[in-house]
Amino acid sequence: MSASRLFQIAAAAILAACAGASAAASKTLVYCSEGSPEGFNPAFFSTGTTYDASSVPVFNRLVAFAPGTTEVVPSLAQSWDVSKDGRSYTFHLRRGVKFHGNALFAPSRDFDADDVLFSFMRQMDPKHPLHQLSSGQTFAYWDDMGMNKIISKIEKLDANTVRFTLLHPEAPFIADLAMDFASIMSAEYFDRMIARGTPEIADSQVIGTGPFQLVSYQKDAVIRYKAFDAYWGGRARIDKLVFAITPDAAVRYAKLRTGECQVMAYPKPADIASMRRNPAITVNEKEALNIGYIALNVEKKPLDDKRVRQALALATNRASILKLIYQGNGRAAKNLIPPTLWSYNDQIKDTPYDPDQARALLAKAGFPDGFAIDLWYLPVSRPYNPDGKRMAELLQADWAKIGVKARLVTYEWGEYRKRSKDGEQQAMMFGWSGDNGDPDNFFTPLLGCAAVRGGGNVSRWCNQAFESLIQKAAVTTQQAQRAKLYEQAQVVMKEQAPLITIAHSLEFTPARKEVHGYVMDATAHHNFYGVELSK
Repeated sequence: MSASRLFQIAAAAILAACAGASAAASKTLVYCSEGSPEGFNPAFFSTGTTYDASSVPVFNRLVAFAPGTTEVVPSLAQSWDVSKDGRSYTFHLRRGVKFHGNALFAPSRDFDADDVLFSFMRQMDPKHPLHQLSSGQTFAYWDDMGMNKIISKIEKLDANTVRFTLLHPEAPFIADLAMDFASIMSAEYFDRMIARGTPEIADSQVIGTGPFQLVSYQKDAVIRYKAFDAYWGGRARIDKLVFAITPDAAVRYAKLRTGECQVMAYPKPADIASMRRNPAITVNEKEALNIGYIALNVEKKPLDDKRVRQALALATNRASILKLIYQGNGRAAKNLIPPTLWSYNDQIKDTPYDPDQARALLAKAGFPDGFAIDLWYLPVSRPYNPDGKRMAELLQADWAKIGVKARLVTYEWGEYRKRSKDGEQQAMMFGWSGDNGDPDNFFTPLLGCAAVRGGGNVSRWCNQAFESLIQKAAVTTQQAQRAKLYEQAQVVMKEQAPLITIAHSLEFTPARKEVHGYVMDATAHHNFYGVELSK
């Protein structure tokens, strides 16, 4: 029997179990999301679109961020102890936590240390039987963050206690464990699926301990969830959660106006004023920890030449992009990290818009007449880039002025990410929303050497001077000393120009007035646990 048929059976069983409550009495929140997830196991991926659909509703981690902040609070671990040398972390696990079930699996025990070991050792140990389940699969964030160079071993001390031993002190380690890749899976569920000969099912029909249980998924159309009655944090206040996958921002807004969805992702900046005038809509707003940029693949000629990269940056009219794309809802980015984040180096001079200097640099690099290049543009709206296609058209016009002929290319979001991980791109739009409020969360997964293999470093730039600075910063315990190292790293990055920084944007989440209790996430996720609906 096919995996898709098994999923249909599982979905039918879960829906039948919910049939006792009348549709009229059921509280259903419909969220108009911007794209299809790459999959449902968050350990494999590193994008917000996927995390919103997987790790946020379905899973928990040992620790979490308090709503709307990057303050680390207990989750599946009730408490933890840190050794004096900063190399040993002992987690005391919450008892009585239940896992979801489906037609193929009914858990026989509560969450315990075995699930923690399974979830991390699968990513950490190349010899783990499920480490390489399918061709081309990687543990994106684990690789991007270089976690194998941080964690020495993980031990089960007893059923409710786990100890992580590090190779060296790691300042952002606890915050890292609140991130999506550290979601806890059911070891028993995977064992059951291995016994059936279908372990891949556990990565798609996912089972977690989170507030919502996955019911069904129709690619590019809809994802359905139900509230998990036995959730350890208390049952969600809505009964059903639906992701209506709607890539077009104008269509998302139309659905919000008519009430087809109650919350929408990433509106067009041009629509914000109209939304604010609508008495049925609340516009939630937050200055986000993000960056939108153009990554330049240094493994592809002529982008291996620093002068060419610098020329493209000089030829990019960011003032025009900010005006036409962000429409006052973003600020020019001169560094990788936003100015609200500690260690921001404000002494760095921003790259001016100077086509004449750009042409001179190209001539010195051997391209007096320019060259042709592929420019990949985002196929979905992102918090750091609301309109990838329009931005690409502006860049195409800018670069043409120095003789660079840009061919515009895009793919469906999952394919876009897959191909970029393989390094097919020349220049491509990308960006980032911070996961934990630490500068390391920008520098390491986006420009660190390990992130070339993991796929987050789509510039494929591995610079030893930069790498040495960010690695030293990660093992330094004093924030002031770490800040100085990151400030130096920003100087190296700016001079080498592996990417063109475009903008730090404001983030907006419009919702209908009947939605109560929605809190914008500091890490740009959309979390509907705690949300209520009024009539």
